[in-house]
Amino acid sequence: MSIYDRGLAQNLANFTPLSPLSLLRRAASIYPDKAAVIQQQRIFSWGEVFNRCQRIASALSKRGIGKGDTVAILSANTPEMFEAHFAIPMAGAVLNAINMRLDAATVSFILQHGEAKLLLVDKEFGALAQSAIERMSSPPIVIHIDDPSCEVGYLVGSISYDDLLHEGEIGEVGVDAADYLPADEWNAIALNYTSGTTGNPKGVVYHHRGAYLNALSNALSWHMGDHPVYLWTLPMFHCNGWCFPWTLAVNAGVSICLRQVRDDLVYTAIAEHKVTHFCGAPIVLNTLLAADDQLKALVTHEVRVMTAGAPPPAAIIQGMQAQGVDVTHVYGLTETYGPVTLCAWRDDLWGARDAVEQAELKARQGVGAPMLEGLMIADPETLIPVPKDGQTLGEVMMRGNNIMKGYLKNPDATAEAFAGGWFHSGDLAVWFEDGYIKIMDRSKDIIISGGENISSIEIEDVLYRHESISEAAVVARYDEKWGETPCAFVTLVADAPAISEQQVIDYCADNLARFKLPKTVVFMELPKTSTGKVQKFALREIANGLQK
Repeated sequence: MSIYDRGLAQNLANFTPLSPLSLLRRAASIYPDKAAVIQQQRIFSWGEVFNRCQRIASALSKRGIGKGDTVAILSANTPEMFEAHFAIPMAGAVLNAINMRLDAATVSFILQHGEAKLLLVDKEFGALAQSAIERMSSPPIVIHIDDPSCEVGYLVGSISYDDLLHEGEIGEVGVDAADYLPADEWNAIALNYTSGTTGNPKGVVYHHRGAYLNALSNALSWHMGDHPVYLWTLPMFHCNGWCFPWTLAVNAGVSICLRQVRDDLVYTAIAEHKVTHFCGAPIVLNTLLAADDQLKALVTHEVRVMTAGAPPPAAIIQGMQAQGVDVTHVYGLTETYGPVTLCAWRDDLWGARDAVEQAELKARQGVGAPMLEGLMIADPETLIPVPKDGQTLGEVMMRGNNIMKGYLKNPDATAEAFAGGWFHSGDLAVWFEDGYIKIMDRSKDIIISGGENISSIEIEDVLYRHESISEAAVVARYDEKWGETPCAFVTLVADAPAISEQQVIDYCADNLARFKLPKTVVFMELPKTSTGKVQKFALREIANGLQK
């Protein structure tokens, strides 16, 4: 035994399991009167949030819900949804925030697969919940959330969230972290499900340690400072809001809750509350860019946006930057607690470049976030890293504490995802000499035409630059001669003058190599998943069904 092991064991005084729950306790103890959550006229301080979470945790415990039990929630971005991220794990249970855009059959599958003991339901989604639980032989206890800002839907369940709140007590969960932190930081804290575009979604399990570290990583990498004002445009059900409910407790920030993401509501909230940060997919940024100039003029202070979900076209980044909104591009998956890489800005190297070049640099997925231990682009079979030449394709692989525990009840998929001691993302990217990565495609979305690999994302990026195109997606279409050719699906800007297929192709020809040009252009609304991602599998079916 080493001299550094003798008599130097872990104990309560020198070792505490890492958990976001300690962040809540700290925020409440130092800033009890500072606003934590605002939704219209409802305002809760950090002290009130802490007490309410204690009560909910106590009430769950009284109902026999504890370690290893799943508590699900169907809700918009509400104070109750925010509290659930702390209250449920305080009881030792596992939070399952369900995408309320899913159909009833999928919600029912998730509730059964996750073995939910209790379901919290925002009244807007009462019909969805009712339809889901009617399909179950052993449905969970249902508690309704009667959000005063919601004017639609109906209440389901035996009692209300407020009733549950009053069942619990303050004091059963004490001020000492040891009173409510998990005995083991490897314990599950949350269960999230992949989008499941084919087959049933997979249950992704998070642990307390990963949630804690990703919360810190968000705050550090985004320079959030003390008391940030965060606008909830990102759904909290999506990777637990990229861990931002827990991040907001790091520096006692305030959450501004929105039930709907509309350009007028977003711009008004930014102006009224002096919002400093918000997150959103590129489609959210596109919506804001298309807003009236009167709305855009409401923003008169510095605002930072974090974007992910799909590689953002450089044109969108450039547009937001021109509006005075600083864009940070991040990348991650459900399996990585949300953001796991970011395009860290190097002003010393890139500050003097023009706006177009800067936007193209910002469109890259960047480097590992502060808490990620390993990132590489490698051959998925050999695990040999690809050259950092910005051209050679490989799979994005990561390792570290902010990688999931694994897939619930699916050891084969877990083993496959972790083959060789790395998490295999399924995304294809290139690696640049400066260490930054750029996603080129999902492995199944790469187009191989005449033996040449073509990135659908590269073509999409060009299409987004066209002033008449609001959305674009490119997939492979079968071709007898070339094997595959690019087929572009585009949605035009409202009231934009009509453009022809050939005009789109000609525009691409000015910006792309000839072999990369789309051979077919289809004008239509793009089909999307419940999380807003374009359903490329549906577009492939359409493309291959087109008349030759």
